[in-house]
Amino acid sequence: MTGVATDTVEIEEGAAIGAARARLVIAASSVGTIFEWYDFFIYGTLAPIIGRLFFPAGNETAQFLLALASFGVGFGVRPLGAALFGYLGDRLGRKYTFLVTVAVMGLATAGVGLVPTYAQIGIAAPAILIALRIAQGLALGGEYGGATVYVAEHAPRHKRGFYTSFIQASVIGGFLLSLIVVLSSQASVTREVWDSWGWRIPFLFSLLLLVVSLWMRLRLHESPVFQAMKAAGRVSGNPLKESFSSLANFKLIIVTMLGIAAGLTVIWYTAQFGALYFLQNAQRLDDMWTRILIGIGAVISLGWFILFGTLSDRIGRKPSIVLGYGLTLILLFPLFHALASAANPGMAEAARRAPVIVSGPHCAYNPFASGQQRDECGQILDHLASKGVIYTKMRTPGIALVVGGRPVADRSPAGIDKALMAAGWSVEKVKPTIGGAVVIVLVVAALGMLSGMTYGPVAALLAELFPARIRYSSMSIPYHVGTGYFGGFLPFISQYIVARSGNPFAGLWYTFAVVAMALIVTIFWVPETVGADLD
Repeated sequence: MTGVATDTVEIEEGAAIGAARARLVIAASSVGTIFEWYDFFIYGTLAPIIGRLFFPAGNETAQFLLALASFGVGFGVRPLGAALFGYLGDRLGRKYTFLVTVAVMGLATAGVGLVPTYAQIGIAAPAILIALRIAQGLALGGEYGGATVYVAEHAPRHKRGFYTSFIQASVIGGFLLSLIVVLSSQASVTREVWDSWGWRIPFLFSLLLLVVSLWMRLRLHESPVFQAMKAAGRVSGNPLKESFSSLANFKLIIVTMLGIAAGLTVIWYTAQFGALYFLQNAQRLDDMWTRILIGIGAVISLGWFILFGTLSDRIGRKPSIVLGYGLTLILLFPLFHALASAANPGMAEAARRAPVIVSGPHCAYNPFASGQQRDECGQILDHLASKGVIYTKMRTPGIALVVGGRPVADRSPAGIDKALMAAGWSVEKVKPTIGGAVVIVLVVAALGMLSGMTYGPVAALLAELFPARIRYSSMSIPYHVGTGYFGGFLPFISQYIVARSGNPFAGLWYTFAVVAMALIVTIFWVPETVGADLD
């Protein structure tokens, strides 16, 4: 490699592309990734509405958890999409493979906006919804690997982290775009229209994004690495088999899954969806205010991904990731306690001044128990969980509810709310103070920094870990197993833990445990890859 001229970007194989073409490569790959993740995130953002409209009525908490579970289904099939499209990408080429993924994603997302509700077609509604989620998951399983490999194989060796960091930033860009479209759509219609059919607008908007993405990607050429490999007759005959037949490559796949994909994903989802649900549900913050503040924090966080991706070209990929994992373990709980104090200080004060104690002979809470509504203790816990109230459980001969040291005689939902409000608890949605809003944005930006430290350098690292013949397959499969199962089900797992325990901070232990595992694996088994030859 002889260097980088002012008007060209040189590729390791000796090919050169114009600077304008390089910008198009980054832009087309990034816009497509923004679009793909936009599609995925509007589902997560609108999970409460989807739960109410597409799943059986009768239990608000159960509906929300079922919506999150179907959200996780899309992630659960991502490894299958990674295997399918990874195979096609290594056999047929990078460009056309991620043309297919973006088309499937866009059509499946628009389909969600057209599905009749449970009230209209019964059990067929959630069945169709889950089928579309599966299609989205398959498409996304092939998208990230294709975009990452395509950009990395165009980038000069010493700027690979910088080039691919835009792919990483595009993920948060998709989340941000989903918030903007949801907020704009919600503001443009009345509350009645929004609840009736207005929520479908963000899903149908994806058709416009699909047209733009396809137009940009059709202008791209095939990756120079794949072209050179094809010309030399070195294309893998069976990239899936080859990825797992080598013991060394198989070890790298396992290390990538546990040390890289799992860790960075739970941090990212905790920083975005974890904070979103924590503020909306546990802290009873107004939904629109929550989305606005999370969105502002996300805008600030975009820079972290590019910064740490660029730094990784100088200091290496591994140091940034290890430091990010370590800081997450130290700062995770303090940052969420700061969120709680800023979002709803009255609730935090009420929890200290007027603790809620629920007791009974068998006082266990299961959001999905069919007989729960026939059990008084279960009814109490279900109502408290739906209001985000922190509670403690005790075993006593009879069922009792005590708020701030005073027994509550009327344990109906209205009676419970009356007792909570009398003790200083806020059971209605609240708006933040100016100071509280500033703190929330800063905390979200701090969580975004932790995500940027671990996510920013990763696309370059993954591309550098595996040989060109099987790069698409070898990096996509472990990445999507790790992100799909450890990260995709994080909203469901964390919210389920919160619902069962009555502690809004309890779900963070899942993130803590996965990051601790990832830190150990990364320190001891993830190699440094900066400057590796991609040929």
